[in-house]
Amino acid sequence: MTVWFHLTCGAYKRPEPFLAALGATSEVVPDRERLETEARRGLEHRRLPRLGGAERAPSGRARCRECRETIGKGDWRIRLVFYEDGRFSPGGFVHVACAGAYFGTADVLPRLRSSGAGPGAEDLARIEALLGEA
Repeated sequence: MTVWFHLTCGAYKRPEPFLAALGATSEVVPDRERLETEARRGLEHRRLPRLGGAERAPSGRARCRECRETIGKGDWRIRLVFYEDGRFSPGGFVHVACAGAYFGTADVLPRLRSSGAGPGAEDLARIEALLGEA
């Protein structure tokens, strides 16, 4: 089965095959250096490709996969997704403040910004503040 990704999504979500494809092509790839750097970060921090976006918790039932504490209703949380058998599957959540410990780096804002229908600019500023508090 063939699966297609935007270049940025491929670098973020499937870093190993992305780097292999990047090395095998002689095509001009826009923003090649940044994409390669991000893909290498995904290999260096093995959980980083699991980042699926940020959202406010609709209930107080989910538990953080890092600290195992409940994520309060209305609190910001980061969605986790796993790529298995050619598709993405939900994998739980982590507190924004637990992101650094879970992912091995707190530098997750570029990935949150590109995660589709995620938080707006004001919300990203709050998430950035939460990341800094950890």
